Amino acid sequence: MCIWKNWKRVKTRFSNLQKCGVSRNQAWQWANTRKAYWSTAKSHILQRAITSDALRKAGYMCLMDYYVKVYRK
Repeated sequence: MCIWKNWKRVKTRFSNLQKCGVSRNQAWQWANTRKAYWSTAKSHILQRAITSDALRKAGYMCLMDYYVKVYRK
């Protein structure tokens, strides 16, 4: 939900969904959704688009990777 909310504009959502591997047509449809943030976060839109691998590809750090890096013994 936080990531979706951070992508405030339709243009930003569209480009970031494409970076996550969503097709151009599907990214445009999903970026223009009028659902609330929590509804979108629970929907198939973000469940399919925003995975750990897709976030790494888009330039985000996965929280689990960060945890392992910081607390590695």
